[in-house]
Amino acid sequence: MPLLDPATWQSAAPLTGGTAPVVEPATGDTLATVELAVPADVSAAAARAAAAQRAWGRAPYTERAAVLRRAGDLLAEHAAELRTWIVRETGSIPGKADFELGTAAQECYEAAALASRPGGQVLPSAEPRLSYTRRVPAGVVGVIAPFNVPLVLAVRSVAPALALGNAVLLKPDARTAVSGGLALAAVLAAAGLPEGLLHVLPGGRDTGAALVAEPRVRVVSFTGSTESGRAVGAAAGRELKRAHLELGGNSALVVLADADVEAAVGQAAWGSFFHQGQICMTAGRHLVHESLYAEYVERLAERAESLAVGDPHREQVHLGPLIDRGQLDRVHALVEASAAQGAKLVAGGTYRGLFYRPTVLAGVTDDTPAYREEVFGPVAPVRSFATLDEAAELAAAGPYGLSLGIVTRDIALGLELADRIPTGIAHVNDQTVNDEAVAPFGGVGASGTGARFGGEANLDAFTELRWTTVRREPAGYPF
Repeated sequence: MPLLDPATWQSAAPLTGGTAPVVEPATGDTLATVELAVPADVSAAAARAAAAQRAWGRAPYTERAAVLRRAGDLLAEHAAELRTWIVRETGSIPGKADFELGTAAQECYEAAALASRPGGQVLPSAEPRLSYTRRVPAGVVGVIAPFNVPLVLAVRSVAPALALGNAVLLKPDARTAVSGGLALAAVLAAAGLPEGLLHVLPGGRDTGAALVAEPRVRVVSFTGSTESGRAVGAAAGRELKRAHLELGGNSALVVLADADVEAAVGQAAWGSFFHQGQICMTAGRHLVHESLYAEYVERLAERAESLAVGDPHREQVHLGPLIDRGQLDRVHALVEASAAQGAKLVAGGTYRGLFYRPTVLAGVTDDTPAYREEVFGPVAPVRSFATLDEAAELAAAGPYGLSLGIVTRDIALGLELADRIPTGIAHVNDQTVNDEAVAPFGGVGASGTGARFGGEANLDAFTELRWTTVRREPAGYPF
């Protein structure tokens, strides 16, 4: 029996923002229709979530953990069905969908383990009393997730928040409302999550703004662009609530003089072209030692030209479509502007429908648009450097600090270089696109507010730390 039946998607309390089609980017076909939320729906959902959270927060940790473990099992049991939705709705190749499903299941298992983590510590006190801290649920958590890796970027906040005793309002991108919201809700409902604890609210900017402003939402977890993240952070600050922001990136892949060029190109192609470059960690700046530069550009261009681009649901391809026409227009405009300013278009730069060819730009400078800005498309700008100091300076330049890759045979040198570059994530002898449920994830600078997702970071993200003291007798005071 299918886990996802479009005929049953009407919410327990129907949303009032009308409906929107779920469109397959590869074909333009409508896959389903989903309800949309407006600000009034956010307020109503928050009220129901707050009421349901009180019992859930007091429930035994074993009960919460069991639901999350079962959710992880269900993601595996229904992988074939969910894979099809991810491929068709997001335009990803099946391998990327499998990565999402595996990571999402692991996020649920890791969240289940959080439920039984020690909840505080005993503190020393100068007074005759027991003094200790304990973690308590924040209450209602708001999660805003994007279109590009929708299941993972939703579940990595939803699962730990629920495991730690919170209720959740989830606003997925309306373009990927199934794999980024309704699929997760169906999994958790089948896993035994009590009603009222998770509300899926697809919608636009006004819906997101209402979620951030809603008084019953005490923590906001946002993944998206830096521009939108600044607005979310500012709005949350006005309401004196925490906002965990995982934002854009323009990550550097640094290829040192001793690197194996063929191995480096393999890293580079994956880092820039995986899921059409629509990943925050994508390698957006290739910094290559001048002694390897010409060979690297040639081989990367050859690799780009060899990759198949097409419909990932019906063909065996390496790249699928970009999410929509707006994204394609942005990518192509950056490529054309870069070429007009002197960058050499070595491969790609063309498209058919929403299918954009993997693109390599050589001879880029600080002012090249596709090098300076986050492209969010399959574009690899390549630049040379002469010294290690220059490589460090180039990699550290710019506002972003999400991920870093360094390719070298000298591991110690790679680690030394990584220490000189502000970044939330660093990989030596690997490209920039990596994620594991057990690892803290987040960026610095314009890439976000640090490692607020993954592992023990979730404890700080989704609980409050409460100080409690106990005396044998009531304390006495001078008056």
